[in-house]
Amino acid sequence: MSTQPLPADPALPPHAPGAILAVVGARPNYMKMAPLLRALDRRPNLPPTVLVHTGQHYDFALNDRLFSDLQLRAPDVNLEVGSGSHAVQTAEVMKRFEPLIETYRPACVIVVGDVNSTMACTLVAAKLHVPVVHVEAGLRSYDRGMPEEINRVVTDQIAERLYTTERSAHANLAREGIDEKRVRFVGNLMIDSLLAAKAKAVPLATTLAREGVELPADRLAGGYGVVTLHRPANVDEPDALAECLQILGRVGERLPLIWPVHPRTRARIERLGSKAAVDPARVVCLPPQGYLEMVGMMASARLVITDSGGVQEETTSLGVPCLTLRPNTERPITVEQGTNTLVPRDAGVVLALVDEILANGGKRGRTPEAWDGHAAERIAADLEAWLIRRSEQRAGEATT
Repeated sequence: MSTQPLPADPALPPHAPGAILAVVGARPNYMKMAPLLRALDRRPNLPPTVLVHTGQHYDFALNDRLFSDLQLRAPDVNLEVGSGSHAVQTAEVMKRFEPLIETYRPACVIVVGDVNSTMACTLVAAKLHVPVVHVEAGLRSYDRGMPEEINRVVTDQIAERLYTTERSAHANLAREGIDEKRVRFVGNLMIDSLLAAKAKAVPLATTLAREGVELPADRLAGGYGVVTLHRPANVDEPDALAECLQILGRVGERLPLIWPVHPRTRARIERLGSKAAVDPARVVCLPPQGYLEMVGMMASARLVITDSGGVQEETTSLGVPCLTLRPNTERPITVEQGTNTLVPRDAGVVLALVDEILANGGKRGRTPEAWDGHAAERIAADLEAWLIRRSEQRAGEATT
């Protein structure tokens, strides 16, 4: 994988659009960028795309598998930023991304989601007068204690083109003074990837066998649940993490839980020591899994317990009841129309909902508008028209 930028085209005049720089920084970004790059590359009137991985999160063991699962090409540039505090990580991304802007003179920079890389690259591009396109704009939890919320607000204020996944995002943006002419409702790229992956999803039995896990047939006869937890509010504080583990142990008495454990969560669990002990017959802890493995797990699950924004969307599309261990969500459509329920870290509340799901099937919801697998095509068509108009306008300004 290249860690050096490709050379700029010296024949490009100053006003001509260069490449489209598409930025990813963490695993959730891959699911959104994969279908979008394919759609952009099918548009002959668009500039070439350059995939930039900031290296904010970079799991070498999983990376090749994830990119293969998603049919996402290898990054053209890897900034190899690595982990660090929010300030350090943001600063490193900005320092390493700036030379790419100067090299490529891009037509635009596309950022997705709400990770630190999203905001950092947005700031760099804006200061160098390069338009920013934000995919998944306008989502708000209204919880400024979440670092992701700060990233969302800052990115949306600066971006010149904003693509939304649900219509409630438009009201959020309007409240923040963002001109509706900059905003387009297009649907959900995460669901583009999900629908494309369903036919190739890896069954749970295959995943368990590969990991050397044996569960008695009678334990799986009533189904199973899936767990994903990584938010700081749930895993960084020892007491909060202990509460989560206690809840999972109690739920595991009702049905077995399959938990691919996030690396940072595993590290926190290890610090807790004996307080973190869970019965492996109730909660099966696995290493992080590939995308097709996760889709296979969730698609056949009776329920999912999570604190992930993306999983809230995926379970809504799959029609699987989802219990989100958070007091709020930036994706309200998953609660209002989908299968998602927000729950506190309260064993009594969670167990009552689990019992209702097991007895009656739980919340099934419906598929939200435009979560149809074609969001990437809508973005590509709009972006092509927008960039052509912008290029023509700049060319006209250069001749006057």
